[in-house]
Amino acid sequence: MESLTLKLPAMYADHHVIEVRRVLSTLPGVGDIYASSAFQSLEVEYDSTLTNPQTIERALDEAGYLSDMPVPVEIGTEAGQVEKPFFRHTTAYTQVGRTVSFAQEITSTGRPLWPCPGMGVIQRKEADHA
Repeated sequence: MESLTLKLPAMYADHHVIEVRRVLSTLPGVGDIYASSAFQSLEVEYDSTLTNPQTIERALDEAGYLSDMPVPVEIGTEAGQVEKPFFRHTTAYTQVGRTVSFAQEITSTGRPLWPCPGMGVIQRKEADHA
């Protein structure tokens, strides 16, 4: 068994870990899968006679996990730079100032409000029986 380690920028929550494990477990030759949403990293063991890193990366890319999240950055300040503000400001900042609150209205459509890998409709794949 060989090992492949990848950074997955779009795997930022535990439900993504479940989806990454599901995507990779369908590939032939994939063994142990270690995925961390906290570190946005993946380590997968695979049998090189049955699969290769390109196949694994292609499956993850098709699922939307290898690319960065499509969220526009509003300021270019790195975390830890004291002289510049770190938090991004929206147009609402001019009205509310330094008041911080978060709210999200969940609609009943059963889909995320932004592009979110792993939140699509789960499709059952039927196994071929010969």
